[in-house]
Amino acid sequence: MKVALLDYGVGNLHSLVKALEMGGADVSIEADAGRALRAEALVLPGVGAFGAAAERVGPAAESIRVALEDGLPCLGICLGMQLLFESSEEGGGRGIGTFNGTVRRFTARRVPHMGWNQVETSHDPLFEGSENLTAYYAHSFMATPSASADVIAWTEYEGTRFPAAVRRNRTWGVQFHPEKSDVAGVRIVHNFLREAGR
Repeated sequence: MKVALLDYGVGNLHSLVKALEMGGADVSIEADAGRALRAEALVLPGVGAFGAAAERVGPAAESIRVALEDGLPCLGICLGMQLLFESSEEGGGRGIGTFNGTVRRFTARRVPHMGWNQVETSHDPLFEGSENLTAYYAHSFMATPSASADVIAWTEYEGTRFPAAVRRNRTWGVQFHPEKSDVAGVRIVHNFLREAGR
């Protein structure tokens, strides 16, 4: 399967590329969204800040949203998940808007939320074999979807329960970093590839 990793121009994508390739994907890193949308699946990586990433994606945001609505499989990770929403308090610019809602800053005492945390998963096929999931997080902002039906996993941090994962049709977003979450996290990446291939 040909998978495009959309590069916003920041961050190290090596561990994510490795996890995808271990799952049998033929991965290309694309700075151009038009080329990325010609792949069989799209991955939005989890590095950078919303404002800068939204500016890079901005001209293609509508094309990406339409492609996802038309069934292009997509996995958004951390910032990549947040870009799937309409806007963020982290910075200006519009997100892709696949999910209705916004991204808000944590009001916790210790921000960012950094390190390992338990994930309360659902029966979504993304989590097959990773039901008792402890995942690695590194973020200061959390998604607040308008539709709770889009949420397929939850995590709690300092008394705040927030969406750990969302799904709409063939688009998934995870707030944690599966590529840094040991065997169970890499299995989630491979589950995405399996579902994308169906």
